[in-house]
Parts: sequence; C-alpha cells; structure tokens
Amino acid sequence: MDTDAKHRQLAARLLNRYGKTYAEEAGIRLRNAPAPLYQLLVMCVLLSIRIRADIATAAARELFAAGMRTPRAMAGAGWQSRVDALGRAHYRRYDESTATALGEGAELVLSRYHGDLRNLRKEADGDPDEVRRLLREFPRIGPVGAEIFCREAQGIWEELRPAFDERARRAAQELGLPHTPESLAALVAPDDLPRLAAALVRVSLARGATEELKAA
Repeated sequence: MDTDAKHRQLAARLLNRYGKTYAEEAGIRLRNAPAPLYQLLVMCVLLSIRIRADIATAAARELFAAGMRTPRAMAGAGWQSRVDALGRAHYRRYDESTATALGEGAELVLSRYHGDLRNLRKEADGDPDEVRRLLREFPRIGPVGAEIFCREAQGIWEELRPAFDERARRAAQELGLPHTPESLAALVAPDDLPRLAAALVRVSLARGATEELKAA
C-alpha cells in the first residue's frame, strides 16, 4: 500500500472512531441559519477557557435546554438564569464571568449583526482572517475560540476551508500524517473536514489514542 493510501486509511479510522464534531456533542444541528450559528458561537465561548471539553459542551446543552438558543433569548434570560444553567453542567469557577460574557455577546450579535452571524460572514467578504478578527471582538472569544468556530463552521462556510488549528496539525504530525491544512484536506471529502479536524483534536486529548491508532 502506498503512502497516500495509508494516510487515507488512517484518516478514515480517525473519522470512524473520533469524528464527532463538538457542535454535534453540544446538540447543535449546524447549518447556515441564524440560530445554529449563534449556538456555535455560544459553544466557542464556553470552550475558550481552560475547562474540559465535555463540561463545556454539557454547559451548552443546558443553556439551550433552558431556551437560550438565540441571541434574543440569551439576552432576555437574565444573568442569574445563565449562571444557573452553567452550574447545572458543573461549569464552575467561570460561571459568573461566562454568564456576563454570554449576555454581552448576545447584545453584540443583536446590535451589530441584527441577530444573524451570516452578516458577520458578509462583512468579512470571503476573507477567513477577517472572519477570525470579527469573531475575536466577542467577549471571551480569543484566537482559540475563533479557531474552534472556523474549524466547526468550515463545512458550511466554504471560504474557511481548510481549517485545522495548531492542536489538530500537531496531532496529525504525531500520527505520521501530513500536517499542513491543504494536505490534510486532501485526505477526506470536503463535507468531512469538520469531522477530521475534531477527530485530530480529540486524539490529542485522549490518553493513548495516538499510539492505538498508529498500531492499528
């Protein structure tokens, strides 16, 4: 088997074992529509601090279950309701500051983008770096949060492709895969790019996963 075929086979194993996106884990049915795009932004806010990813996605599910699925609902829910939802997911230590960031971020989506992050995309005019810059204007969203958004949204915003952040590229290198965004993108279908990026991040966080995949 030639090297390219081996790489594709390994990419397929990655998708099969670890290819659940973080948006899926948070219960987001991601599509190019206002509510799911906003929910992705909320998830990125939650993932932007040093907290376990499963706790962050659980916190997103709690917020959405409490009705905070749109920026208007998030802003209208009130600070204490946001704190309570985060607390139910054991999103501790950061619950109060995150509740504030979510409220301020919701107000920004409403005032600047009229409740629709597709207007952020329009403002960026096809420039992925500008998408990242605009995302970083939201409270709590820094470079890491902006990269998570792009990593997950590249399936629906084609101009973001290929989006593989530093953690994903490092995991690819440790697996013996090509580790530039373009070379990784060549291993899977375009619709699977978010799943491959998420799989690489998950492998980097799972003890023993790299060794297991290399030995398979």
